[in-house]
Amino acid sequence: MHTPYFVLFYKKGDLYKVGFVASKRLGNAVHRNRAKRLLRAHFIEHIDALKKGSYILVAKPALLGKTYLEIKKSYLYAHKKCSTLT
Repeated sequence: MHTPYFVLFYKKGDLYKVGFVASKRLGNAVHRNRAKRLLRAHFIEHIDALKKGSYILVAKPALLGKTYLEIKKSYLYAHKKCSTLT
């Protein structure tokens, strides 16, 4: 599922497996780590509402210029479209 701020990949499974990816396209290490921290925070906040399986979240450059709440709306929309919310 593509959003303006990240790409979400999901595969059904028995356990939670998560990967956060930020390429050098995002900028230096500080920017890449901030992008992964933002995605990780959203995943941890909503883990109780997610189905079990493997998730990969790939950050896009637009993620760095947005607030936490703007990213949250996009994050929830992506999970609703992928039917990963319980």
